[in-house]
Amino acid sequence: MMFKKQTAGNDKQAGDDQKQHVEQLLVPDLEQNMERLERFLGGGADIVCRTLTHRSFPNQRYALFYIDGIVDGTAIGTMLLGLLEDANSQATEETDSLYTHLMERSIAVGKIFPATAVEEVGYAMLEGSSVILVDGSLRAIIIDTTGGESRSVEEPTSQTVVRGPKEGFTENLRTNTALVRRIIKSPKLRVDYKIVGRETRTNIAVIYLQGIAQDDVVKEVHRRIEQIEIDAILESGYIEEFIQDKAFTPFPLIQNTERPDTACASILEGQVVIMVSGTPFVLITPVTFVKFFQSSEDYYQRYDISTFLRLIRMTSFFISMLLPSLYIAITTFHQEMLPTSLLISLAAQREGVPFPALVEAFLMEITFEILREAGVRMPRIIGPAISIVGALVLGQAAVQAGLVSAAMVIVVSFTAIASFVIPAVNMGIAARLIRFVLMILAGSFGLFGIMSGLMVLLAHLCGLRSFGKPYLLPFSPLIVSNLKDTFIRVPWWAMRKRPIGMSSHQVPNQNRIGGGKRPDPDQEGA
Repeated sequence: MMFKKQTAGNDKQAGDDQKQHVEQLLVPDLEQNMERLERFLGGGADIVCRTLTHRSFPNQRYALFYIDGIVDGTAIGTMLLGLLEDANSQATEETDSLYTHLMERSIAVGKIFPATAVEEVGYAMLEGSSVILVDGSLRAIIIDTTGGESRSVEEPTSQTVVRGPKEGFTENLRTNTALVRRIIKSPKLRVDYKIVGRETRTNIAVIYLQGIAQDDVVKEVHRRIEQIEIDAILESGYIEEFIQDKAFTPFPLIQNTERPDTACASILEGQVVIMVSGTPFVLITPVTFVKFFQSSEDYYQRYDISTFLRLIRMTSFFISMLLPSLYIAITTFHQEMLPTSLLISLAAQREGVPFPALVEAFLMEITFEILREAGVRMPRIIGPAISIVGALVLGQAAVQAGLVSAAMVIVVSFTAIASFVIPAVNMGIAARLIRFVLMILAGSFGLFGIMSGLMVLLAHLCGLRSFGKPYLLPFSPLIVSNLKDTFIRVPWWAMRKRPIGMSSHQVPNQNRIGGGKRPDPDQEGA
């Protein structure tokens, strides 16, 4: 049961304040238990209590507690109707107590299990469960009635595709796990639940395929999550910062996605998915550098089209990172590299510009970053208009005023467009941050500065790890068999095995495809 697994670690997750609180056990007196529970929850108009009696047990009362708004209204109505009908009927069989009668015969809604402590009962209600307290019993009945209003399954807004599933994760954890189970109908699929956050007590699900995911990676994921000590977890980004291998790096070491098909594809390759209640963005780990340039649509299109698109994305990444710095270096230090006609044209454009190329590029880059951020934060109706009109008006006005050259506007604009091609937003942001550093090196040392920066960057990438896995896998270390699905993609019938290094080596058969052979179109069917 989901709640049992969560409440098993209540003492550890509650933090120092909860550790100082002595756990109160339920007592036989119903009124005292009701008072303790209301005191634990702090009261409130959303806490609903119904006191009922049973015809067969006239000397015993019982109370139904739940918090309005976080429970399933249909389940509550059905349960209340059943309890009222049962209360007016005579018990057909003799039972030891009212508690046993309710536990075994009266409640037909959801999962039920007993509880003996006030804290356990209170936390169950905060999770969305309903609770029945019985007079004269030392145990309460917890009924799983989690529900309430939530966003329906919709198309993801951050990772759209032309061809492929249109379903996206929601803020409801159970809906998200159900979306994964609909795709992966395997008994080897494991969903481990945890609670993180002393005040928010946020539910987290760790999902993987037993036998496919490496055991040491799964244990390490559990260990890092269990070591998190914080008051609140409001989004999966909190978890990401706590569990990533290295904090001081511009590159993302954990992938996030809104798409169930992307999450399931990663699970099938041996990776671990971490879901956090309250956010549609799930985390995928361990991850490699090339994963951030791959889209789920790559596997739904023909392999030649997918390869072309991946190469376009990688080229766009280098353009976004290097183009302004190359322009600065060449126009400042290496004019001899340009054709004479182009050099004369650029010199004529820059004749009235009062700033050096580095300052000019910084002004334009910062302007475009401000416009980009304004377009994201403005209301959806006017956001795109503000960014487009602002870019056109400011760019044209800056050229006419002689503050920047037309060539610089073209370079910065093309750089901004190239950064949008990268599927992973966090990798695009990394390219934007590195761009400014390379611009300073280019303005100071020319191409020598750019090459020095790239060498340091490559050494940094080689030293990165994602849950112990090399970030540049399968290029460093080189694994030839894994190159079939990196910046290129070979046909499905040629990718017979799962990636080496991600999936478990202890599974004797790691084949994706049974025989791994391409169907013969000329062979007649039986």
